[in-house]
Amino acid sequence: MSTPGRISVGVLVERRKAASQWIDFVWQPVSVLPGQPDAEPWTVLAREEGRTTFYAGTATIELHPTDTGNYRDNLTSGRPSVWVALRSIDADPPYRLFAATVDPAEGEAFTETGTDLIEAVPMPELIREAVAAFIAEHHVERPFFKRKRDRANAEAGARRTREENNK
Repeated sequence: MSTPGRISVGVLVERRKAASQWIDFVWQPVSVLPGQPDAEPWTVLAREEGRTTFYAGTATIELHPTDTGNYRDNLTSGRPSVWVALRSIDADPPYRLFAATVDPAEGEAFTETGTDLIEAVPMPELIREAVAAFIAEHHVERPFFKRKRDRANAEAGARRTREENNK
């Protein structure tokens, strides 16, 4: 499925008919599959009335030893997720698969552009096991250090005398 620190996932995206006068369709990542499916990106997998499911392509989830605390928080959240990012393009389909992550902080950072389509989808059991194994191997508890502010200099904000200004 992957090498340590890297997990390949196939991403499934759904296109639904929109109930809007401004757009025709709503696109949404709906799930990930462990591994690399043997299909071309944007292959149609299913068609139902008003909705179509596509295999959008393969993304690689990168795991870093310094982020294991975030991965652990994800796994213990009650709803472990994979964040999938689709980037808008001027083509058909109107998105390309941009990234996938199991780090909640990185998933949130994906939203900062304001133009990408981001969705947290359920994490499959095989991916959960791979992430848990990575955490078990690489996690190091890091103590929290509260930063102390420098003491304010009461004289720093005081008015200068005319002599001090003329120096």
